[in-house]
Amino acid sequence: MHGLDLVNTAIFVGSALILIGIFSSLVATRFGAPLLLVFLVVGMLAGEDGPGGIVFGDYSTTYLVGMIALSVILFDGGLRTRLSVFRGVVRPSLLLATVGVLVTAGVVALAVWQVLGLAPPVALLLGAIVASTDAAAVFFLIRTGGMRLPGRVNGILEIESGTNDPISVFLVILLVQFVTSGGLPGWELAEEFVVEAIVGAALGFAGGWGVVSILNRVAMPGGLHPLFVVAGAIMISGFTTLVGGSGLLAVYIAGLVMANRPTRAYPSIVGFHDAMTWLCQIVMFLVLGLLVTPSRVMDYAPQGLFVAVVLTLVARPLAVWICLAGAGFAVREKLFISWVGLRGAVSIFLAAIPTLAGVPEAQAFFNIAFFVVLFSMLVQGATLTAAARWLGVALKATTRGVSRIEIDIPGQTELEIVGYPVTGDSVILGLSRVPSWARLLMVVRKGHILDQAEAGGLRPGDYAYFLVPRDRLVRFDTLFRESPEVARRLGLIFGELAIRGETKIAEVEQFYDLTFDGHRPEMTLADWAAERLGGKPGLDAMVAIPGGQLVVRRIEGGRIASLGLQLDQLLQVEPDERLLARLEEEADELRGLRRWARSVRRRLLT
Repeated sequence: MHGLDLVNTAIFVGSALILIGIFSSLVATRFGAPLLLVFLVVGMLAGEDGPGGIVFGDYSTTYLVGMIALSVILFDGGLRTRLSVFRGVVRPSLLLATVGVLVTAGVVALAVWQVLGLAPPVALLLGAIVASTDAAAVFFLIRTGGMRLPGRVNGILEIESGTNDPISVFLVILLVQFVTSGGLPGWELAEEFVVEAIVGAALGFAGGWGVVSILNRVAMPGGLHPLFVVAGAIMISGFTTLVGGSGLLAVYIAGLVMANRPTRAYPSIVGFHDAMTWLCQIVMFLVLGLLVTPSRVMDYAPQGLFVAVVLTLVARPLAVWICLAGAGFAVREKLFISWVGLRGAVSIFLAAIPTLAGVPEAQAFFNIAFFVVLFSMLVQGATLTAAARWLGVALKATTRGVSRIEIDIPGQTELEIVGYPVTGDSVILGLSRVPSWARLLMVVRKGHILDQAEAGGLRPGDYAYFLVPRDRLVRFDTLFRESPEVARRLGLIFGELAIRGETKIAEVEQFYDLTFDGHRPEMTLADWAAERLGGKPGLDAMVAIPGGQLVVRRIEGGRIASLGLQLDQLLQVEPDERLLARLEEEADELRGLRRWARSVRRRLLT
């Protein structure tokens, strides 16, 4: 019975810690604190030196939990990455994730060797442990600070975050083997690095393709699709590691393959994986927090502070400048990318590997790495938003994230039904019609369900449901962001031409080279449209014309006062993400100029 009590106690304590971590994340969101730090603190409070008093020192369990959690987290990172993100930033991103890690580890190793007196291989091992960044914490802080990153900066950080963790894990394991075996020839290390990368990439691609193929061909009960994918991701990671490849690189590539191929039940898979990723993050951080003894960490505070300063002010900036040379990034963008190199859970997890391998002074690595993470979160994390604004890198967020409802359509994998709320500043209101590859199915307006003909144009407060190709969902999301400046300018670029109802049809025909059937020489657009609409025109009513259509926009005294002329040639080009991003950047710059002009005016008046 005593053994059962221990099991029940472990279940109760574990679930309680997870719940505490969840509620703590709500507090972190409110005050902008890094989630990683919150979860670590919860684990430390429950640990040996905290009120919880739990004594935990099982590095094997920590490694097991960490590998499973990282496999799920990295797979999720690939699962949410479209190949369009790679456009223009593949080379610098991969350089930063590979050469950047090596440069960072090398600079830290050189400083530790010279100042702390560690042997070169051991110093390089410590440098490799702290070389990986935690971009997840960066994006969380950006969002809570109400900021958005420009496309290229966002892309390079996103790709780096998905590819530098596998490189760091590989480098640490390789150096542990080097230290414990008494040294390996340099060419053998290089050969093993290349083999692991090639095997990892190949098995990741094959595994991702295999998982998608099975999903699309084998009929499963709806609830099993997400579980099959999670189990498949962990199996890909484990099998690749067993045969000598990089398991974490393989699982990231597998997620990337699935994200860019038509996949059955994709919405339910992504939703379930989002919950699994949160659970893995919380559990991993809590376990790492339990493993830490704060009193021992403070014994290594001087060494940890030295490594953190070298890493933050020398190693990371040097790596960024080397890897981004000639890539067209401005100095302010390089400074920001240098500053956002936060260290996180991966560094603490990697510090547990030398202990499992029996490396001398391995406990020192763990405590120094933990101190570096605390320094990074408290110093860089607390100033990240201020640095972004000061450097002028991040754009002001104009809205919360786009809220999208997804409905999977059984029997096919190309299309999905998606729903969005339409606000007064939604970008789509600046367009006269939706892109040709999207089909409006229905609109929920004031509690009533309307089809496309009944609804007419979209209005603020609507909930609109569309049939959209899955590979264009991310692009379609941009049309439902709130951005009044972009909506207005899109209306000028891709929208309709406003024409008064009293305008003579003959003038419109001559100016726009159009033909209106069945009208008298002096007939106005308002009279012609009202006649076609049966004498009872309504707002947003549409009348087809050769080469476009007319839309009723304003009615005064029962008569049409204004119409929108939508010409097909103005709608052949559809706005893409790059155009929207550029318009938003220009709108942000315009707002800045207006603020500057107001401040100058105030100074002149005073």
